Amino acid sequence: MKHVNPTRIVLALTVGLAAAWPAAAQQVTMMTGPQGGSWIPLGGALKHMWEQAVPGLRIQQTPGAGVANVRGVDEGKAQIGFANSASTVDGLEGRPPYTKKVTKVCQIANLYPQYFQVAALADAKIQSYADLKGKTLVTQPKGNTSEVLTAEVLKLNGMSYQSLAKANFQASYNDAVAMMKDGHVQVMTLGTTAPASAVMDLASARDMHLVPVDDKTIAGLQKENPGYQKLVIRAGTYPKQDKDVPVIGYSTHIVAACDLPEDVVYKMTKAMAQNVDAMAAVVKPITGLTPKAMAANIGVPLHKGAEKFYKEVGAL
Repeated sequence: MKHVNPTRIVLALTVGLAAAWPAAAQQVTMMTGPQGGSWIPLGGALKHMWEQAVPGLRIQQTPGAGVANVRGVDEGKAQIGFANSASTVDGLEGRPPYTKKVTKVCQIANLYPQYFQVAALADAKIQSYADLKGKTLVTQPKGNTSEVLTAEVLKLNGMSYQSLAKANFQASYNDAVAMMKDGHVQVMTLGTTAPASAVMDLASARDMHLVPVDDKTIAGLQKENPGYQKLVIRAGTYPKQDKDVPVIGYSTHIVAACDLPEDVVYKMTKAMAQNVDAMAAVVKPITGLTPKAMAANIGVPLHKGAEKFYKEVGAL
């Protein structure tokens, strides 16, 4: 029998295995949102969609928040993240709470509007942001988008956290609602969809209302960051809400590491555009999302893979 070099057999097997596995096989981390928000379930839908669309792609989901996710992608701790348009632009500019400019974060797609909601117990007598003085409040941990916005809103109204009876910082919306239900705090702030499941939960247990934003606060915010806009939560969105409430708004979008392979991001973007109904089944405001709206410029550079898809379908 002819002698066969065992190294050749191993080499042939290795080459055969490499051919059998897709070249794109890779594990990536996606940072989503806090418990009780819409980003965790939507992240689950995207994970399923993307793993089917990109052969060999495996996505690990971890909880997060707008600012933390942008930092995570910039620092290489994650490759994909949910984010908020206004605070991502702050990151690109190197404004607080960021300590330096983020340079490795690229835009994949805009998804839907986010509403900064200030929910107050009816007996707290909070009718405007100015009425927050001397009250007990709960928001998200320091550095999260809605916490940054809470601090900014207080500042624009001549206050700080020291102007409150007490400020609490909770990562979970569900924990914040529990504090409201128990009467430990009088007002909570959160940035999410409307209706938000956390606010619906609170409204089912306690008399509460949303505090409207005033024109002076919106103008002050927009002067600092054009990513903020005035949105309206329509009457009837929540139980006993009998009138429209103007609030601060911004967009939820998906960001990725700029060095994530172009082909992977192209397929991810295409899968999203082709499965809008699947995303809307999880977050209703995504209904009717178009490639043009996904590609709209929010001041964050497009990833080359996303740009390729949008150009292909005439959205750019």
